Amino acid sequence: MKKRHSLALAALALTMASHAQTCRFDFGSAEAADGFVAVTADMMYTADRGYGFEPGVVPTDVVRRKGTALTKDFVTATLPFRFSVKLPEGNYKVTLTLGDTQGTSRTTVKSEVRRLMLESLTTAKGQVTKVTFGVNVRTPELSKGNTIKLNSRELDYGTGMVKTYTWDDKLTLQFHDSAPAVCAVEIEPADGDVVTVFIIGDSTVTDQQGGGTWGQYLPRWFSDRVVVANHAESGMTIKGFRFGRRWDKIMESAKPGDYLLIQLGTNDEKQRGHDPMWDKDDHAGDWVRTHSDPAKDYVWGLATMALEAKRHGMIPVIVSPMTKIDRRTATATELMTPYGQNARRGAELGECAFIDLWTMSRDIIAALGQDALAVYADGTHTDNYGAYLFSLGIVQAIRDQGLSLAQYVLPGTPAFDARHPQPLLKDFTCPIEPRRAARPAQPRQGGQTEFGPL
Repeated sequence: MKKRHSLALAALALTMASHAQTCRFDFGSAEAADGFVAVTADMMYTADRGYGFEPGVVPTDVVRRKGTALTKDFVTATLPFRFSVKLPEGNYKVTLTLGDTQGTSRTTVKSEVRRLMLESLTTAKGQVTKVTFGVNVRTPELSKGNTIKLNSRELDYGTGMVKTYTWDDKLTLQFHDSAPAVCAVEIEPADGDVVTVFIIGDSTVTDQQGGGTWGQYLPRWFSDRVVVANHAESGMTIKGFRFGRRWDKIMESAKPGDYLLIQLGTNDEKQRGHDPMWDKDDHAGDWVRTHSDPAKDYVWGLATMALEAKRHGMIPVIVSPMTKIDRRTATATELMTPYGQNARRGAELGECAFIDLWTMSRDIIAALGQDALAVYADGTHTDNYGAYLFSLGIVQAIRDQGLSLAQYVLPGTPAFDARHPQPLLKDFTCPIEPRRAARPAQPRQGGQTEFGPL
């Protein structure tokens, strides 16, 4: 039987998405389940429709003889494929129906810009299962008609086109692994009790298009009672984060009880040069202007952020910047030592929790020997293996310190010891998708802000 896809259902889906109501999508070419909108593999995203697959890999429809209307068909692909739904800014609960009623499946799921939500969920032959997690969607808009300052990695200044899933008006899911089988996607607004974990940082924490950071991998370890909102961005410093109004964005979005993880320092130490992530005429991007002395304004800046967050009812946690690695010798360098050590002083002055990632990263490098080279993509930024280890280390520190966030760590999350890091490189099996072209730029409304072009 042909898949039903009436104009009425399509209009209903778009209306639900635009008003942040529950959206239900049944993937595959068989008849759709009641209450679900049919999505066949050839349905590409359009703004008018408000949902569909993103350009790139086109998935394949699979129809089985067994199963219900919801489970007898699914979409799959040998390469990563993405599905988007137009939604207002906010936190969402995503429920996936995964599996093959006549075969096995193995699916890894990432959201927005490669945030790891689900790692290699495997179903036995004939098994279909449901899994839920939380996703944060945001746009650059602030109150009173202002916006944050997007940099050139995020926005094409010449055309005004957004270049990243991070700041568009959609929730985007990426599926991949050895045998993904996606039967259905359900999206609904998360309730007000969900804890949002906001992350402040630079390129060592941001959602990277390639490689990985602990900020991207952190959602993997939490239940759907936690939503990670990674606001870290390349080139950021304490002063630059404030000037670009990224701090304002978090303060406008956060509610009492939310967490704020702060890891800065990698760029704060720079005293010369221009950050290429900012446009050439924007002096806020000059590191000579945003440099912070490690023992003075760096400490004060961290403490001020923590105290302001506490006044908003948030729970701040300062994370010391990770060490850098000498790739010739596979040993830690001393370049970040002043900032790694003084981050603790910032936490003491701000009277907040502290996670010593600087020491943790040094211990990991020392323990792994030559395999430590796989932790980093270069001398500064982690690769996927390092992101995985560091995210486990952050979670372990949260548990060790008895932070309330620990109650939402998923059962089965392994303990982590930086001096004996697991998994070892030879045992690291988290799927890593091949590099792909950057997403096509998307138009945005507006033209100018007081910080420059939109």
